Formats: sequence, structure tokens, C-alpha cells
Amino acid sequence: MRIAIFGQYYQNDTRPIIRDIFLFLNENQVDLVIEADFLKILYEHELLKKSYKTFSSYEDLQSGFDLMISIGGDGTILRAATFVRDLGIPILGINAGRLGFLAKVQKENINAFLQLVLERRYTISERTLLELQITPDDGKIPTLNFAMNEVTVSRKDTTSMITIETHLDNEYLTSYWADGLIVATPTGTTGYSLSCGGPVLTPDAKCWVITPIAPHNLNARPLVIPDHTTIRLRVSGREDQFLVSLDSRLITLTKEHVLTIRKNDFTIKMVEIQEESFLKTLRNKLLWGEDKRN
Repeated sequence: MRIAIFGQYYQNDTRPIIRDIFLFLNENQVDLVIEADFLKILYEHELLKKSYKTFSSYEDLQSGFDLMISIGGDGTILRAATFVRDLGIPILGINAGRLGFLAKVQKENINAFLQLVLERRYTISERTLLELQITPDDGKIPTLNFAMNEVTVSRKDTTSMITIETHLDNEYLTSYWADGLIVATPTGTTGYSLSCGGPVLTPDAKCWVITPIAPHNLNARPLVIPDHTTIRLRVSGREDQFLVSLDSRLITLTKEHVLTIRKNDFTIKMVEIQEESFLKTLRNKLLWGEDKRN
């Protein structure tokens, strides 16, 4: 089995996790290829000593990998997806963070779950992505124009609200007067959208969620729409510029730009282990079903 490894290093949280992962995979003679910057950090902290092959770009992963392991939190998985893109390499998240919904493997279960992975006793969850197009195309469109969690429009250099004129499949919906607007995938509904009052969707739902950020009108509620919908946004406000984020990747646009958001033509594959289902993760992270009377 050939596995790529990408991760984030946190001094106190990740050292034992990293040791356990590499010890297990090396004992099982797995062919490991490690992201170059991550490997450099591991060498600096003397967590690894032997030599490993490295990757540093999407192009380096095009020679046949069975899996990518992401060590960190959900943000690390989102960055891992920018390496994988349309290659179809499944991503397994090992949680070294706190409130992770994507990074399923917890530190106390690493060996048991990695054994299931080596035995290929797992399923694949295909996560739909949002694609962003910008008009006019004046070089502002980022190379990575997709988002696994959400595309967010928000104010910049001002405390004033912005107005986001919103069309769905060429039909006018409304103009949100707010701090911003989130268009979330099912995967992203447990992230920024959730903290702004949006609903949680299961990962296999064929929907998007549009969630306003701190809207002026209290009747502006989150809206669930089919994922074949094309969304068009035009922003206006006191300042000429506004921010757009694709997951954590930020770009600055002006009021002359129109945003078009639709379903991307490829998906990201996530490794799912039966013992750590989405519903179990939801119960654990949101403390559902626990008796709080004591």
C-alpha cells in the first residue's frame, strides 16, 4: 500500500500521535510519501530520522496512491484536499485537534483503525464541492476555485453591513443586508454555517445551505436548496472591496465583480470507518443524548 501523509504539527498534542502513526505504518512496511514542509518540521523536532520520499504539489501525487492520511483537524483536511483535487485519492483524517467533524480517527484508536485501513475494511464517502466563477474574469479567479466546506462573502475594511443580491437559477431570491453570506456544502454545514445558525445536513444530502451572517432583518433565515442550483451573487456597500473565501483561502474583489457558484465536476473522497460514523460523531461533538440534569 502506498500512502501520502500531510499534517500540521502542534507541540503538545501531535507528538505521540505522529509517533504512533509512523511506528505502525513502518512496522507494516507501508510505502510512505510525506509532504515536504511537514517532513521538515518532523525532522527539526527529531520525531523522524530515516529518509522518506516527499511530495509538495498536486503533480507529485499523480503516480498512484492508495490513500492520503491527514494529521490535524478539519482545517488540515481542507488543505489536504487542495493537493488531491480530482485525483480520487481517498483522505483519512486523524484528529489532533478538538472539534473535528471530518477527522474521524481519534488518538486512542489509531492502531486499530489503521489496521482496518490496511485490510481495506472501510467505505468511501464522496463529498460534493462548490465551484466559484467570477465575472469579469480579470485574473482574480484563483487557481483552486473550489471549496469543500463553503464559499463565504464578507465585508472588508468597514464595520458597515454589505448588501448581497442573490439569484437562484436566474430568478431573484432576495438582497441580504448583513455582515456576509455563506454558501455551504453538506460537509460545511458543521462549520461556519452551523455557528451562524444554519442546519446540519448529512454528507450524502444533495443540497446546499445559504446562511446569512448577522443579518439586519431577523426574518432572513438559512435556506436549503438543491445542489444542482446555480447561485449568482452581486455585492454592494459603502466600501468598494469585499472578501471572498473558499474554505480558508481568501481573495479580495470589488463591487464590479459578479460571483457564480455551482457544483464542481469532481468530488473529494473521504475514508469512512464504521465505528466512527457521521451520526456518532454528531452525537459526540454536539453532546446529543447526554443527561445534563446532574
